[in-house]
Amino acid sequence: MTSRAASRPVGTVTRGTTNPNRLRRMDRWIAVTHGAELRRAGDPVAVDLGYGAAPWTAVELLERLRTVAPRTRVVGVEIEPARVAAAKPYERDGLVFRHGGFEIPVPQRPHLVRAANVLRQYDEAEVAAVWERLCARLAPASRESRGGLLVEGTCDEIGRRHVWVALGPEGPRTVTFATRLGSLERPSDLAERLPKALIHRNVPGEPVHAFLRDFDRAWAAAAPYASYGTRQRWIRTVRDLTADWPVLDGPSRWRQGEVTVAWGALAPVG
Repeated sequence: MTSRAASRPVGTVTRGTTNPNRLRRMDRWIAVTHGAELRRAGDPVAVDLGYGAAPWTAVELLERLRTVAPRTRVVGVEIEPARVAAAKPYERDGLVFRHGGFEIPVPQRPHLVRAANVLRQYDEAEVAAVWERLCARLAPASRESRGGLLVEGTCDEIGRRHVWVALGPEGPRTVTFATRLGSLERPSDLAERLPKALIHRNVPGEPVHAFLRDFDRAWAAAAPYASYGTRQRWIRTVRDLTADWPVLDGPSRWRQGEVTVAWGALAPVG
């Protein structure tokens, strides 16, 4: 017989703050980079983990993923029962809400888990174990597929600035910086949105600090391009970064105010 303790959701209640369109940059990136994997799956399931006090982000995730993978189903998971009850009226075909936490209470392994602004309140030392637990729940890799994707990161209240880590069943893969370009004075303004695994590592001697330093230097060097617009300045900046950093995307994503770097280049020291 399962004990009450054994069935209790894993994790702690978040602040729950959310706004419509807050995660649009993350969602668009997921749709572009993971859409083909979702289409290949026979019954793709995506989890919006810790969606907060209102269900907007789960509703929007369904809409955005179905533009690239029409069979996708979304499960919103929240550890606070009252939030689940409040979200129930928004259920529809392809969208349900469940009470749960890091155990991910869905019967099959999801092809996507999005955990935005969930780990911010945790200690850095707890992150690796949470990542491992969530990655173990992802759909496994196969000959035809890289497996499921965990996207974990942080953004500001209205979605202008994001930084997230993408992880597969094998662990972390990439770090993406994404912003509304008009909101920045310099790229290192994004440091305040680094995910928990990196935010305390933005100090001399750590790779993420060196990356943001070089990003600012390239931004300053690209100042003449500002006369053509902030977008052109950003594109030139990222192009210059590729000389020293393993940037994994190209101009089509840079134009969106993004840059994606291999996790290994920014991973904490020690």
